[in-house]
Amino acid sequence: MRFDVLTLFPEIFSGYMTQSLLKLAIDRSLVELNLHNIRDWSRDKHHSVDDRPFGGGPGMVISAEPTVEAVEAVQATDSEPGHLVMLTPQGRKLDQPLVEQLAQHKRLLLLCGRYEGFDQRVSDILKPDEVSIGDFVLNGGEVAAMTVIDAVIRLVPGVLGDEDSSRFDSFSHGDRLLEHAQYTRPREYRGLEVPEVLLSGDHQQIARWRQENSIQRTSQRRADLLPEKNKGKNDEPRNS
Repeated sequence: MRFDVLTLFPEIFSGYMTQSLLKLAIDRSLVELNLHNIRDWSRDKHHSVDDRPFGGGPGMVISAEPTVEAVEAVQATDSEPGHLVMLTPQGRKLDQPLVEQLAQHKRLLLLCGRYEGFDQRVSDILKPDEVSIGDFVLNGGEVAAMTVIDAVIRLVPGVLGDEDSSRFDSFSHGDRLLEHAQYTRPREYRGLEVPEVLLSGDHQQIARWRQENSIQRTSQRRADLLPEKNKGKNDEPRNS
């Protein structure tokens, strides 16, 4: 899968690209990540890409001309058309179903804003898929772009060592529940013991415990996610 990130600050990604699963995926040619500086398409001798907003107000607005021309030029670098995503607080909220939709594309272009955002004509001309990672405001779209990349690459075949890792993530299975509790050694720590059922070797009982624990957790923490059939199931999962 190919990602093209268009940003005013490509250096922000230098550490991110050299760590953990993303680095391994790049090294194994499962993921390609290209960075593009929007300033490279500025026609100003100072490489300016922003200006004061018409009508007055605080801050600066990223100009349409370098942004539109940057996106068009980056799109033309590959015969595979890219799905353009603009990271903005005004977009549709990112969730696992949307991540799964984005992962269906072979190529994503991620457009990162700064300051007071983009000139409206960027959206009018390019018609991007506007996406928000939550109801809050960041200093720029770079962290949001990393969030999208991190979520999407988990669904790229071969990136995870065990494909079940993504299948059982929170929000990922059929009912979109939170993931069940996880335990590892030691079996007892400060008086807290691993549930006996997880030590039983009975895979059917373990699967039942995990499902019940998942429903319980979701009911307690994110009841809005529960389907009607599971609402009110707050009891502790059985240990046997």
